[in-house]
Amino acid sequence: MLLGVLSDTHDRLDNIRKAVELFNARGVDLVLHAGDVVSPFALDPLKALRAPWQGVFGNNEGEIPYLLEKAQGRIQPAPLELELEGQRILVKHFHHYVEELAKSAKYRLIIYGHTHRHRVEKVGPTWVLNPGEACGWLTGRATVALVEVPSLGIELVEL
Repeated sequence: MLLGVLSDTHDRLDNIRKAVELFNARGVDLVLHAGDVVSPFALDPLKALRAPWQGVFGNNEGEIPYLLEKAQGRIQPAPLELELEGQRILVKHFHHYVEELAKSAKYRLIIYGHTHRHRVEKVGPTWVLNPGEACGWLTGRATVALVEVPSLGIELVEL
């Protein structure tokens, strides 16, 4: 199973479209968004995904009732817990408690956003992934990630 992972899209429609094109070209099975979509219209490019998607709210979401309506149940308050191919995965937005959660060994993969800085690191038995900012607004580098499950091979991709 191949996951597409993005975060902190912050209404950057052109980069959201690039991420969707990449995920479709690579044949991802599921897309996970770690928060900060921001505006409901920023969900529109996700309609072109060939795979389903799920996500969590970040701290910059606007018009939450409309985000909920437009997302049709695919976005929720964090955390989002999944079990895929026998691997427990946690998706959240904030970086708080990531180290403690990783060391708890409850999850094989923890995905988060918020810092706008990419991170791929093993902490204890757990892989920790921040795909970086898909928007590219703060760092000047727009990135997403691809994760192979169950092996948890992680590839960071620049848009």
